[in-house]
Amino acid sequence: MDENNLKSIIESLLFVSGEPLKLSRLAKICASSKAEISQAVSQLKQEYEDRQSGLMVAESDDSLQLISSPINSAYIQKLVDSELNTDLSRAALEVLAIIAYRGPITRPHMEVIRGVNCSYVLPSLLLRGLVEREETNDIRRYVYKTSFNFLKVLGISSLNLLPDWEELSKNEKIEKMLIEEADDQPGDKGQPIPITEQ
Repeated sequence: MDENNLKSIIESLLFVSGEPLKLSRLAKICASSKAEISQAVSQLKQEYEDRQSGLMVAESDDSLQLISSPINSAYIQKLVDSELNTDLSRAALEVLAIIAYRGPITRPHMEVIRGVNCSYVLPSLLLRGLVEREETNDIRRYVYKTSFNFLKVLGISSLNLLPDWEELSKNEKIEKMLIEEADDQPGDKGQPIPITEQ
């Protein structure tokens, strides 16, 4: 694959993911070797640095993530402050409800339930400390769950005190949707994507 194409693809994947991606996963998606991915990422990093881009690629534990550059941290802080001082949007409330009743849950499963992309809402909930993200035994997935701060904000001691907890947390219709979604994915047919916590 052409180097420029590979850089472009990696940049798009990191942007759309919004989460750290393993080098091995990027290599598999791009049908390239890990060495080719690493070289393309090095070039991408250099390009960002040369043009003083507002973005940079962070690396940790064989994973990559597209993040904002420290040179704009003062402006990022203003955005974070304004985000924290505004009410949650309807979309954020919907995602928060899904996490509260169905968590721990992967982002793809949230999107099956909600029917639309959730990647732009999750950072707001993470910033507010209402949800937490954890790695799973499946290196391709993260799961989201509510935090202790969520319980504190609502003034409850346990999630099972939420309205209609029994009905909504074990809804057969939703279970069926998630199994059908798993049927469309590669891997174990008919089984939901594993979300066992470490």
